[in-house]
Amino acid sequence: MTGEALQKATENPAQPVDVVAQVADLMDPEKSARLLEQGKEVLLDYLPGVLAAIAIFYIGKWAAKWTRHLVVRVMKRADVDPMIISFTSSMVYIGLMVFVALAVLGQLGIQTTSFIAVLGAAGLAVGLALQGSLANFAAGFLLIVFRPFKVGDVIEAAGVTGKVEAIHIFTTTLLTGDNKTIIVPNAKLGNDNIVNYSTQETRRVDIIVGVSYDSDLKQVRRVLEELVAEDERILKDPAPLVAVKALGESSVDFLVRVWVQSGDYWQVLFDANEAIKNRLDEAGIEIPYPTMDVNLRRVEQG
Repeated sequence: MTGEALQKATENPAQPVDVVAQVADLMDPEKSARLLEQGKEVLLDYLPGVLAAIAIFYIGKWAAKWTRHLVVRVMKRADVDPMIISFTSSMVYIGLMVFVALAVLGQLGIQTTSFIAVLGAAGLAVGLALQGSLANFAAGFLLIVFRPFKVGDVIEAAGVTGKVEAIHIFTTTLLTGDNKTIIVPNAKLGNDNIVNYSTQETRRVDIIVGVSYDSDLKQVRRVLEELVAEDERILKDPAPLVAVKALGESSVDFLVRVWVQSGDYWQVLFDANEAIKNRLDEAGIEIPYPTMDVNLRRVEQG
């Protein structure tokens, strides 16, 4: 059916189409050649664009897969959590394929401005709806990549102290010394100072000992140095320090500063406090403490 016949049929739908006449028109060599020529022109006009779109699709798909594999290799070398590797590589691949699809549509002459606007609006809506979750995810990703702490470390952060039990995408689980489980959002850890007590092999123990002003300071120093020398858990390097730290209002304050293995910190601290009290008592050295004198006066009523 020729274009003229289609136009007439559209203008007057009630008028029947003469099929025989249309077949006769197609059999006309001149008209058939003209139709073939028009079809060839259309094909030559659109074929390069279609071939270019196909090439962009396959090359872009290959590049997206290659980039995904590269991300996986790099993150595995960095010993990143497998869950983060899978999620990140998938997001990278999907994001690149979206750009490839937009490039293909643009090559075919389809306006992609509306698609980009829709994707941008959808991304903004999702981002606003999941603002807290995305912040926790981003913080968890950074914690796993940069590793300020690892599972098994004892840390202080976000107002809590505990042993790291697990690091998830959105939260980190801590176990306190009294066996309580605390689940901390990763965003709080990412925005707060993190004190890691487990990264160093040794820790310093500082103990303040107050004695009476009437005490013999040389004797006090000798007693404290003997206690330090007797404890095998105390390291010789760095050397222990026993010195007068301050002259307080009611006591002379000695500083006992020693280094121990990180795992011995608390036990050495507790044992040293007890040993210092017992040894000073044995030596007759007074540890002053606040006292209050109460004077009662009897008032006689006349």
